[in-house]
Amino acid sequence: MHSVAEALVRLGEVAESAPVSRLSAAFAAAGHELALVGGPVRDAFLGRVANDLDFATDATPEQILDIVRPISEAHWDIGRQFGTIGAKIAGETVEVTTYRADSYDGTSRKPDVVFGTSLEADLLRRDFTVNALALRLPQLQLVDPSGGIEDMLEGRLRTPSAPTSSFGDDPLRMLRACRFTAQLGFLVDDATEAALEELAPSIRRISAERVNEELSKLLRTDDPRRGLELLVDTGLAAEVLPELPALRLEMDEHHHHKDVYQHSLTVLEQAIAYEKARGVLRSPDLVLRLAALLHDIGKPATRRLEAAGAVTFHHHDVVGAKLARRRLRELRFDNDTIDAVSKLIELHLRFFGYSDGVWTDSAVRRYVRDAGDQLERLHILTRADVTTRNKRKADRLAFAYDDIERRIAELAEQEELNAVRPDLDGEQIMALLGIRPGREVGQAYRFLLELRLDEGPLGPDVAADRLRAWWAARS
Repeated sequence: MHSVAEALVRLGEVAESAPVSRLSAAFAAAGHELALVGGPVRDAFLGRVANDLDFATDATPEQILDIVRPISEAHWDIGRQFGTIGAKIAGETVEVTTYRADSYDGTSRKPDVVFGTSLEADLLRRDFTVNALALRLPQLQLVDPSGGIEDMLEGRLRTPSAPTSSFGDDPLRMLRACRFTAQLGFLVDDATEAALEELAPSIRRISAERVNEELSKLLRTDDPRRGLELLVDTGLAAEVLPELPALRLEMDEHHHHKDVYQHSLTVLEQAIAYEKARGVLRSPDLVLRLAALLHDIGKPATRRLEAAGAVTFHHHDVVGAKLARRRLRELRFDNDTIDAVSKLIELHLRFFGYSDGVWTDSAVRRYVRDAGDQLERLHILTRADVTTRNKRKADRLAFAYDDIERRIAELAEQEELNAVRPDLDGEQIMALLGIRPGREVGQAYRFLLELRLDEGPLGPDVAADRLRAWWAARS
């Protein structure tokens, strides 16, 4: 957290940058107010790099267009009905929005758009005090009508108006509260947390697409645990991701001192650490993080009490994959993400058989084949799933996974394992056996694929001989 003086220096540097100075001068010449608002001002105090340049003004959308058109390389008015005009100035994308004084009907998230005339009033209708900050341009005057700077100093997240009123106006702000606790490392104050608990059911007013967007942003933060815990503790998760709080009552069969919920949060943290350390995936990797968080959601449905008090969760990997597919579909995730997360959950236990005994080359090939393009994520998820405090056991599992990765690399170098295919393709199979396209071609192809997985590359001549023998025996 920087001091006010240090933050003003940083903001001064932003104000002197080409896009901001051009915009500021143009609005001043036109006789209109302009202020840098929200995230860029907040981030100057937090020492964070601001990625967006958002401005507020008393000018109408039509007047904004008139001002930015001569100084921009491009401009667009897709948000015009909400008062927002976008432009590219000196290579930077900026958004300028007319002051707002919206009202809500209390039943939908969409407000009746009303343009305002006051910067202070505009700031007071924003989501949180730490985002209700502005820098008037070109005066470089800091505007903080709700005590956002003090809240940043205290690491506190609260709303400018009464939280029940703020969340009632826009329930999506409740999910944003969870995201900001993770992203900024702040804690919500007591009144805000109480409002989250009281109004959690109203999140149902928000579309699945918007919920998806906020959950995804939360999971992409460097440390999402605090935000996820707030999501669960306030009852919001029960509305948008009920599989997560359902894990709190189930005991993990390997760690009786932890419930599956805490285990899952730890797996997520460890997956993020591996994601960054290995550097193979583009970070943050949403697919990996969803899989880590949801990998055990099949346990509540498969929990069984056995003799002598033992607890089992047989087939929770398969059940969990189906549950994840259904939930992610309801949250409107894209099909590629749904397929990848489901596959990772279904495969996340496969490795643990390797640690119990040496796999054949055939078993290693099948592991790679089944993982497909999710192999690197599966490596990370499986390693992250080890949360035991038993150092000997943890070391044994780590050694085993080091070994399987070594063998995969060796086999890949020997056999081009990343493109495992039979030695003969469909056309060659049909020509060799004298058959037409149909089910028998697929059966022959699968026979050759099994040979390839079991014995490695055979070459076309040997594969042809083996195929003829299989076909003759089959006939």
